[in-house]
Amino acid sequence: MDNEQAKPIVSFEEFEKLDIRVAKVLAVHDHPNADKLIILDIDLGNEQRQIVAGLKPYCEPQSLVGKDIVVVTNLQPRKVRGVESNGMLLAASYIQDDQRKIVILTTDEPVKPGAQVC
Repeated sequence: MDNEQAKPIVSFEEFEKLDIRVAKVLAVHDHPNADKLIILDIDLGNEQRQIVAGLKPYCEPQSLVGKDIVVVTNLQPRKVRGVESNGMLLAASYIQDDQRKIVILTTDEPVKPGAQVC
């Protein structure tokens, strides 16, 4: 796990509380108050939201437009450098050649926005 400590074990009941869904990225904007953050407008099928993610150093932000991503949708909203984020994009993180790599979790075929991840 890239020398990162494992997190504590959670019960299945605790895990079941997470609402993880597929969202389609509609647009990506630079965060007005941070160089490494981007704002993603996403479609969850029955609603649209914005989420803030620290992805700018790891990907070309506009390449995310149109992609299906995996999002935790029932996190409490949080202000990130002054912009409200309503969910969390899931990504894998690892070290390769002494550099952090980030891979955004997506689907291997098109999925209807709002589909539940189970």
